[in-house]
Amino acid sequence: MSVFDLLIDQDQVVGVLKDAVNASRDDKNKSQVMTHAWLFTGPPGSGRSNAAVAFAAALVCEKGGCGDCVNCRSALAGTHGDVELIKTEGLSIKIDEIRELITRAAWAPSVGEYRVVVIEDADRLTESAANALLKAIEEPGAHTVWLLCAPTATDVLPTIRSRVRSLVLRTPSIESVAKLLVKEGISGSMAEFAARAAGGHVGRARYLATNAEARSRRESILKLALSITDIASAFRSAGQLVDAAKAEAEEISEARDEEELKALKEAWGQTGSRLAQGGSKAVKELEKEQKSRATRMVRDYLDQALLDIVTLYRDVLLIQSGKTGDSVNLDLTKELERVAASTTSEETLKKIEAIMKARVNLAHNAAPLLTVEAMMVQLK
Repeated sequence: MSVFDLLIDQDQVVGVLKDAVNASRDDKNKSQVMTHAWLFTGPPGSGRSNAAVAFAAALVCEKGGCGDCVNCRSALAGTHGDVELIKTEGLSIKIDEIRELITRAAWAPSVGEYRVVVIEDADRLTESAANALLKAIEEPGAHTVWLLCAPTATDVLPTIRSRVRSLVLRTPSIESVAKLLVKEGISGSMAEFAARAAGGHVGRARYLATNAEARSRRESILKLALSITDIASAFRSAGQLVDAAKAEAEEISEARDEEELKALKEAWGQTGSRLAQGGSKAVKELEKEQKSRATRMVRDYLDQALLDIVTLYRDVLLIQSGKTGDSVNLDLTKELERVAASTTSEETLKKIEAIMKARVNLAHNAAPLLTVEAMMVQLK
């Protein structure tokens, strides 16, 4: 077993990382193969964060990533003292968080030779946070390794890009994802469906395969898109989709937000409605973070919904091209054939472009309802 067994269809990347791990233990070759900063890029589901965490585990493992020792297990679980795993559930990573991280990254390793910092969403760094990180990468500590993850290299500052070693991961094949799910105890037919519906996204495929509610929600979204026949139905469908996104975000956040707020007030010595000095400011900061997290949840839900809708029109385009063997939504073949017969391939491509444009607009903080309405009108 190895920590790199977590990566699917990434043989070339795994080879590079293993060479780097071996070189990190050889003072003569270290400067040629091993470097202090890496950038992992790839589409969603390619496993870029898994690759970074596996690499971090291998660097702190005495055997180079055996996958069985305490160092490997704790690094993969995010509890190793020398591995910092930075995730964000909000819209951005701010400079204060990065400054604190840089301070901790400069500490000497407690167990192995390296202190490894993994930033899963480097594309969400604010400009000031990215500049602060740049300075740390330009003047690296002798035992600090930075592992950044982003969808593409252009999502990070050019000055950071020029100072890291880049690795590009690819989307795993549907067959490989299905095989992985079968190994985890999922039935063959369900594994095949989930892998196709997720487009090779391992985490999404696992979620669909094990969650009946998620499958039902996906089916509802697809049928919502297929129900659009005129402008009125387009606006109605857009409203339903955005309302569903907000409802899910609220459902997930409500209990968690209350628990966090209660714990914070207790930590600040709440007596009745009064808090210790500084407590009110801390509460306001927490509420701001919670609002940011809820906003991201809505956007993530809508982004995934739009990706599911894209698979519909991809299948329609395949039918219009006379190739149906690679369809994702086999259970909706009749409906898709009806749509394919009533439109042209040029119209289908325009609809796909409209969906992808809506995704870009949502990523740039456009109003969700207006964005989805504009997209739905073009799908009628």
